[in-house]
Amino acid sequence: MAMMGGGFGPHVWTSLRRDDSVTKQRIAPGTVRRIARHARPHTRKIVAFLLLVVAGAVIVVANPLLMKAIIDDGILTGRTGVVIGLAVAIAALAVLDAALTLAQRWFSSRIGEGLIYDLRTEVFDHVQRMPVAFFMRAQTGALVSRLNSDVIGAQRALTSTLSSVVSNVVSLVLVLGAMLALSWQVTLVALVLLPIFVVPAKYVGRRMSALTREQMQLDAEMSSVTTERFNVAGAMVAKLYGRPEDDAATYSARAARVRDVGVTVGMYGTVFRVALGLVAALATALVYGIGGVLAVDGVFELGTLVALTALLMRLYGPLTSLSNVHVDVMTALVSFDRVFEILDLRPMVAQRPGARPVPEGPVTIEFDDVRFRYPSAEEVSLASLESVARQDSGGPSQEVLKGVSFTARPGEMIALVGHSGAGKTTITSLVSRLYDVDAGAVRINGLDVREATLDSLRDTVGVVMQDAHLFHDTIGANLRYARPGASDEEIWEALRAAQIGDLVEGLPDGLDTVVGDRGYRLSGGEKQRLALARLLLKAPRVVVLDEATAHLDSESEAAVQLALKTALLGRTSLVIAHRLSTIREADEILVVHDGRVAERGRHEELLEHDGHYAELYRTQFRSGGSPAG
Repeated sequence: MAMMGGGFGPHVWTSLRRDDSVTKQRIAPGTVRRIARHARPHTRKIVAFLLLVVAGAVIVVANPLLMKAIIDDGILTGRTGVVIGLAVAIAALAVLDAALTLAQRWFSSRIGEGLIYDLRTEVFDHVQRMPVAFFMRAQTGALVSRLNSDVIGAQRALTSTLSSVVSNVVSLVLVLGAMLALSWQVTLVALVLLPIFVVPAKYVGRRMSALTREQMQLDAEMSSVTTERFNVAGAMVAKLYGRPEDDAATYSARAARVRDVGVTVGMYGTVFRVALGLVAALATALVYGIGGVLAVDGVFELGTLVALTALLMRLYGPLTSLSNVHVDVMTALVSFDRVFEILDLRPMVAQRPGARPVPEGPVTIEFDDVRFRYPSAEEVSLASLESVARQDSGGPSQEVLKGVSFTARPGEMIALVGHSGAGKTTITSLVSRLYDVDAGAVRINGLDVREATLDSLRDTVGVVMQDAHLFHDTIGANLRYARPGASDEEIWEALRAAQIGDLVEGLPDGLDTVVGDRGYRLSGGEKQRLALARLLLKAPRVVVLDEATAHLDSESEAAVQLALKTALLGRTSLVIAHRLSTIREADEILVVHDGRVAERGRHEELLEHDGHYAELYRTQFRSGGSPAG
C-alpha cells in the first residue's frame, strides 16, 4: 500500500509505457456521463475503495512523522515509555496497512471484474443482435479486441487509474504539507531538484510509448499469422500450397524483432530505475547535508531530518505519476469510447415495438413488389472494425432485387434458378429476415416479417446453406443448438431421418463425438446431413435450401437428397435449384434474371417457352452440372 502512495511504485513505470498518442484522440461527447452510469451499480464499492486508498495515503505520511517522534521525543530525551509506545504504534500501522491492502485489493477486484462482466455481456449480447451484413464486413479480431483489451482498459479507469490519481494527489498534498511544516527550506531544495527527476522520466516515457506501440503491432501481426495458419482451413492451404521454410523465416524475423524490442524495453526500465534511484540518492544526500547543517545549528531536531528524508522518497513518485496522468486518463477514456462505439451501432434488423408472433398453421410466403439493395459499410459497420470500409466510395450500392413478386402456398416447393448474381440467395435471405427489404413486403401468413417477433420467425423458418457450419463441439451439442430441450431419442430420430443415424451410431463416442473446428473432422456430405438433422430437430414450417447439395460427390448427394425429401415433406419451401431432379419436383420454378422474376412455371412449360430457363437447361441442367451461382 505504501508504494502506491509514494516511492517508485509499479504504476509509475506502467504510466510511462502508455502510448501518449491517445491524448490526440477525440472523445465522443457524453462519454464521462456514460461511464458514470456504468459505474453507478458499483457506487458503494467505489466509495469504500477510495476511502481505503485515502487511508493508505495517510499511513504513508504517518510513518515518517512517527519516526520523528520516536527519535526526538523518545530516544533523544531518554523516555523509554514513549519509544515503546510509538514503536507499538508503528507496528499497529503496519498491521493496518496490510489489512488495508487486502481490503483495497478485494474492492478493486470486485469493482474491476464486475465492470468487465457488465461490459462484456452487454457487448456480446449487442453484437449477437447485429445483422449478418455486419459480420460480413467486421474483422473478427477487431471484435474480439473490443471484448478483451478495450473492456479491460475501460475497467482500469475505475480501479488502477482512479486509485492511482486519488492516492497520488492525497499523498502529494499530505507529503508537501508535512515537509513544509517540518522545514520549508529543505522542501524548497527538494522541489528545485524535481526537474532533474521528471525530465528524464518524460523522455523515457516518450521512447517507451513508441517501443510499446511497435511491440503491440508486432504481437498483433504474429497473432494474425498464427490464427490464419493454425485454423483447419488455413492449415490445409498451407499444407497444399504453402512454403513452410518461408513462413517459418517470416515468423522468425518478427519474433526476433519482438525479442529485440523486449530487450530494449527491459534495458530502458533498468536504466530508468537506476537513474531515478541515483537522482533520489543525490537528493537524499543533499537533504542530509543541508538538513544536517540546520540540525547542528539547532534549526530543527534530528528526528525532523530523518522524517524529511523519508518524506522525500514519497514525494517524487506521486509527482512523476501525476505528470503522466493525462495519458492514463485518456487511455481509459479511449477504451470506454471504443466499447461505447460498438454499443451505439444500432442493428438494421431489429424487433419492432408491438411485434406479433407468426400466425399458426400451414405457411404461405408472399413477396410483394420487393426491392432491395445491400447496405453500405456506413449503414452496418464501423471503419475501426474493418479495413474495407475505408476503401468504399461511400455511395449507395446498386439494387439487387427490382420488384420481385410471387407466392408460395402451403406445402409448395418453389425452385429458384438463374445465373450467378441474379438475386436467388438474396430472395431466400429476406424470408428469414437476415436483411430487411427497401420497398415492398415479404409476408408469412399475411404478416409482414418486419412486424413479426424474431423468436417466432426463427421458429418458423429453417435454413440449410451450401456450406454447413458446425461449432467445435459434440454432435449432440450442435444439434441441440436448434432445440436446446431435445431428448436423445428425438436427436436420434432426426439423425435417422437425415440418413446419418447409422454413421453416428458407429462412432466410438456417438453423440459425444467432437466434430472439430467448423466440422472439419467430417466429410462434406456428413456435415450437410448433420445440418439437415439439425433442421429436422427444429421442425420449422418453412424450409429454405441454398444449394444444399452443391459440391457433393454422387454418393453423398444421394443420401442428402433422400434426407431432403423428409425435410421438405409437408413444408413450404424455397430451394435454390442445383439438380434437375429438384427442378422437376418443384411446384413452380422462378427464373431470376437481373433482380427480377423473368419467367415462372413448371419445367415442361418453361422449356416450351424457350426463354432464359431453356437456355439454362441446355447449358447447365441437362448435363447434370450445377447452375452458376
